[in-house]
Amino acid sequence: MSCANHLADSLRERGFRMTPQRLAIMHVLYASPKHLSPAQVFDQVRGTVPGVTETTVYRTLEFLSEHGLVRPIHLGSGHPVYEIREHDHHHLVCRDCGGTVEVENSLFKTLYVQLEAATGFQLAGNHLSLFGLCPDCQRE
Repeated sequence: MSCANHLADSLRERGFRMTPQRLAIMHVLYASPKHLSPAQVFDQVRGTVPGVTETTVYRTLEFLSEHGLVRPIHLGSGHPVYEIREHDHHHLVCRDCGGTVEVENSLFKTLYVQLEAATGFQLAGNHLSLFGLCPDCQRE
């Protein structure tokens, strides 16, 4: 069973229908080696789901995000890209080439505790995008 099928089962257990559009979008995100914009998801899904519209893709991504199955990520382009929410992690983003590196959440746990203690905020999100220059761009 693929991860997308496991996520589909999770959605059904919560009482939601698993539509062909939802399943196709989850499969596209799961199979992608990179983060995808809604337009990129649409380009891949429209070949497999007849009649799907770009609006349906946007609404479905929003629905899946609200239910914790996908995560919108802001990597500096001004528009979110999406990924399957398999594990919590963060991103280092190169300002020059746009390359990204995933950083494990465990490296930030102490910082989260310190931020909550210092500010009184209860952090709801669990994603950071940090921007800089990758080693390759630093050499140029």
